[in-house]
Amino acid sequence: QVQLVESGGGLVQAGGSLRLSCAASGRTFTNYAVGWFRQAPGKEREFVATISWSGVNTRYADSVKGRFTISRDNAKNTVYLQMNSLTPEDTAVYYCAAKETSYSSGVHTTATLYTSWGQGTQVTVSS
Repeated sequence: QVQLVESGGGLVQAGGSLRLSCAASGRTFTNYAVGWFRQAPGKEREFVATISWSGVNTRYADSVKGRFTISRDNAKNTVYLQMNSLTPEDTAVYYCAAKETSYSSGVHTTATLYTSWGQGTQVTVSS
């Protein structure tokens, strides 16, 4: 399995931006679809965005559509989540997850389908 490490979280004012990174090691990242999920205090983990291993397909939660952009650089074994126009409702621990797949265009919004998870990075948006 691939090992994942998130970075880039922090404290930002409402309206600001952050870019999260998810770095993979252990195996080639090419055959893995990657998703970002988040969990706020007292709430269940929720889907944020996903990208196919080819990078061709992406999907977003309605709550972040138009504000967040997921991308990947397979040469660097890294997936990014650019977050713009942040609001206090975006405050959460953000996790990246990977799912090995032979389908280059596959995207997955269900957390239970992912087999590798990072430790999470805290994003706090102040009002």
